[in-house]
Amino acid sequence: MFLKKVEGPRAVTLPDGTTMTRADLPRSETQRWVASRKVAVVRGVIYGLITKTEAKQRYKLSDEEFDSWIKAVADHGEEALKATTLKRYRQP
Repeated sequence: MFLKKVEGPRAVTLPDGTTMTRADLPRSETQRWVASRKVAVVRGVIYGLITKTEAKQRYKLSDEEFDSWIKAVADHGEEALKATTLKRYRQP
C-alpha cells in the first residue's frame, strides 16, 4: 500500500478522544453541503488537519461562506449548520 504525500498531519485527535483523518473529510467534488459535511470541514480546519486556505481551494468556498460556517459553530454549536434550523440562529 502506498500513501500519498500530504502537507500536515494525516490524522488528529479531537477533544472527545476520537480520531479524524483526511478520509473523514468530504470529497472535493461535493456539491450538496449537508450539516455533517460542513462540520467535518470546520473540524478539520480548527484542529489542524487542513489549512483554511486548503479547505477553501479544495471545496471552492468563498471567504464569506466558510467564515459564516465557523461563526455559526462558534456562536451556536454544530446544530446551527443545519438548513432547517438556520432561521433560528440568524440575527435580524
